[in-house]
Amino acid sequence: MKRFRLNKIHITSLITAFMLILVFVALDYLFLQDKTSDQVLRIGFVYDGDESTPYSANFIRAQREIENTYGDRVVCDVKSNVSEVEGEQAIRDLAKDGCGLIFTTSYGFGEAAKKLAAEYPQIQFCQATCDNANTEPVLSNYHTFMGEIYEGRYIAGVVAGMKLRDLIDTGQIKAGEAKVGYVGAFPYAEVISGYTAFLLGVRSVAPEAVMYVKYTDSWSDYYKERKYADQLINEGCVIISQHSDTIGPAVACEETDVSHPVFHVGYNQSMIDVAPTTALISTRINWDRYMLAAVNAVLSNKKIEDAVKGHKHGYDTGAGFEQEWVQMMDLNEHIAAPGTANMIKRLVSAFQSGTIEVFKGDYTGTNPSDPSDTIDLSAGYQENANASAPSFYYVLDDVIKVE
Repeated sequence: MKRFRLNKIHITSLITAFMLILVFVALDYLFLQDKTSDQVLRIGFVYDGDESTPYSANFIRAQREIENTYGDRVVCDVKSNVSEVEGEQAIRDLAKDGCGLIFTTSYGFGEAAKKLAAEYPQIQFCQATCDNANTEPVLSNYHTFMGEIYEGRYIAGVVAGMKLRDLIDTGQIKAGEAKVGYVGAFPYAEVISGYTAFLLGVRSVAPEAVMYVKYTDSWSDYYKERKYADQLINEGCVIISQHSDTIGPAVACEETDVSHPVFHVGYNQSMIDVAPTTALISTRINWDRYMLAAVNAVLSNKKIEDAVKGHKHGYDTGAGFEQEWVQMMDLNEHIAAPGTANMIKRLVSAFQSGTIEVFKGDYTGTNPSDPSDTIDLSAGYQENANASAPSFYYVLDDVIKVE
């Protein structure tokens, strides 16, 4: 009897162990099934440059943030140094590669991106700096987005204006020498809005200032940007700023040998490393605020506009300092005017609370494409009221000279 009971115990133990094994196998199978059901999202990125160009590098920062945040839930498929004429093929390649979300990052890709969104309705397309999401045909899988960068441009202008004011007050330049040079890519609303906001910031502190603008007719041409910055410096400009994609203007400021002071204000990345004695500050759009939310929306099968925090205009979204879509970069306190850091903090807070009206004052402006179209800013103009892309398209009379 004793021997029989022992065998029974052994059998019971074996049965129990076997059942536990079955349970663990089943649980492991269910776990694996659940893991494989979590689809990895392939994300496409189309850049007109690479990490060597500040504009594309700024987007690549957001791409890296996506990779760090979502880890093995995403795979990034990148097309770099894509020209406008190559855009459609690059986007089509990403669609064929199985991307479920594609970010196109230059205005010139907008037409092709929307065309392919119609062809691939299962893919979400997010186009930066464009204005065609809400024009016919309106597509639920095609979205546009951009930070309200005029806010950062204005603060950067105040930083430059404070430096001009300090130079005038200390006798280093005369009031009539408060000349600002600006290297712009194209005479688009995006560029004109930006340099207007910048100059209005400058003139809020140094009302003597006037601006001289040169267009390169290219978003990214180092040699032409540097050449035009050199020309503006040689014409007497004390402040050089830019809406172009290379470090050329900053290098021109740092390496100039003119007798008058020269300082630089940048865009997209800090220029202090390449112009340590002349770069005052830069401003940038913080693209990851939108892009992280868009990825989360696709992974969660939600509408992108419901997931993103910002100002919604149909399938278009934008925001400024209040949602951290716009940021000021490091201030070079070694050369900035006294009190500049505190002024930046006050202005950022004012934008966050909505108490600054930038495009307002005793100014008139003229549409460069239609001289009969003018504007009086005494009543004010609200930028980005209806879209994330800038719309202000008037050159201020008397205080801005386009060369």
